[in-house]
Amino acid sequence: MQLSQIQSMAQTIAGNVNKVIVGKEDVIDKLLIAMIASGHVLLEDVPGTGKTLLAKAMAKSINGSFKRIQFTPDLLPSDLSGINYYNQKHSEFEFRPGPLFTNILLADEINRATPRTQSSLLECMEERQVSIDGETKELGRPFLVIATQNPVENQGTFPLPEAQLDRFLFKVKMGYPTTEQGLDILKRFKSSNPLEDIASVAEAADIAAAQRSYSQVAVSDELMLYLLRIVEKTRTHGDVATGVSPRGSQALLKAAQVHALLRGRDFVIPDDVKRMAGPVLAHRIIVRGAFRSQQDAAEAIVASILQEVAVPTESDLVNQE
Repeated sequence: MQLSQIQSMAQTIAGNVNKVIVGKEDVIDKLLIAMIASGHVLLEDVPGTGKTLLAKAMAKSINGSFKRIQFTPDLLPSDLSGINYYNQKHSEFEFRPGPLFTNILLADEINRATPRTQSSLLECMEERQVSIDGETKELGRPFLVIATQNPVENQGTFPLPEAQLDRFLFKVKMGYPTTEQGLDILKRFKSSNPLEDIASVAEAADIAAAQRSYSQVAVSDELMLYLLRIVEKTRTHGDVATGVSPRGSQALLKAAQVHALLRGRDFVIPDDVKRMAGPVLAHRIIVRGAFRSQQDAAEAIVASILQEVAVPTESDLVNQE
């Protein structure tokens, strides 16, 4: 797929989702970036802000399959992956696939499941496959996990471990709508659900093709060094207990490439890295002494690092490939 085709497709999908979701263009943009970059998204906000509706609208826009799982403490790994059951009629075992076998999976309130069930997502999120009874089964393409969690109600929850958080490309907040946006929401949903009226504007196969093509976006060596200096600063910062891993630096590079692509460029500039640094890096940082304000503190640290690290000039980037 040509890079210009990917940009046009992403704009069409975003416009289609905006027919349902009001005033969340930035969140939709990050969801598209994650999907094209083969990443996953952690949506954190209070109930009722449109997280499920957003996931459904995205799935419908790409004509992809959608599954939703309500995570609870009694949820088992096999409830996600599926099971081999004995078919008495045919006298043999048959595989009954679980909700993981889909294009877009909404993992609702993921922090309410036990660590055992949470860890069962690690293989499928990283390698797009699941192992069941010693047999490896490939997942579909694209495969996007949109996980949600309520940051306010912590009773009976199991915080996601660092290894799990590291699998998410972005951590994003939906946020409350403004008064004008709230009025628009009431008008849109007054008589019917606009989700029922939108049609698909792309195919899941188109997204899979885009996932194979976005890496053509050029990144100069100087820009890669700039990105690495930002990541390395998180490892030496005085307020940081654990900095960003090499997986995090790769995630930032992929996000910057897709961000540039969706802005109509076939090359990355420093602004792409800066725009993606916060949502990609903050949830991968463990801040010393921070508890409920962990995310806010991490975002502030990333913002301060971006102010400290020297940005490559145009002359530094010229003739770099």
